[in-house]
Amino acid sequence: MFTGIVEATGIVKKVERDRSNIILTVASLISKELKIDQSIAHNGVCLTVIACDEKMHRMVLIDETLQKTNFSLIREGDEVNLERCLTFNGRLDGHMVQGHVDLTGTCTEVIDQNGSWKYVITYDVSSGFVTVPKGSICLNGISLTVVDSKPGLLSVAIIPYTFEHTNMKHVRAGSKINLEFDIIGKYIAQYASVYTSQP
Repeated sequence: MFTGIVEATGIVKKVERDRSNIILTVASLISKELKIDQSIAHNGVCLTVIACDEKMHRMVLIDETLQKTNFSLIREGDEVNLERCLTFNGRLDGHMVQGHVDLTGTCTEVIDQNGSWKYVITYDVSSGFVTVPKGSICLNGISLTVVDSKPGLLSVAIIPYTFEHTNMKHVRAGSKINLEFDIIGKYIAQYASVYTSQP
């Protein structure tokens, strides 16, 4: 379980193909503090550390992960958002995030608002996922507040600190974004779907 508060970013040093999997090597300032079998969110995707040293750590991404996330497009040199799992004695500064990306969205517009940035994201409306204005959404592992909410479309506003300390500064129109919708909203939507389908 995570909170969507990015604690560091890492740089992808190596992308290795192993059958249908990818072995990812990431260098970061927190790599030296990690241990094997630890769960770390990378761009909002919960991954298990399989090796680590003072400068880098490695994970395996299976085909299911590659199909549902923007890691299918990952390249050496890319910056990724990192967050270690929530501790029970810590503050929940973001919102409850599972590290299970639902699907990818596409950034259609980045609007400079003279001190902040507004990102407009579209996603497959047939997926059944929904947002609400001022609700929570997780983009590339970042807990954010929804500004505009329409079927298949949402927008978020990014403050300068988040812009500088996450990989959102690299997002452009056309970029693929990992989306994890609010878990409470997903349960409500699922319940409503089952309830309304009953005779």
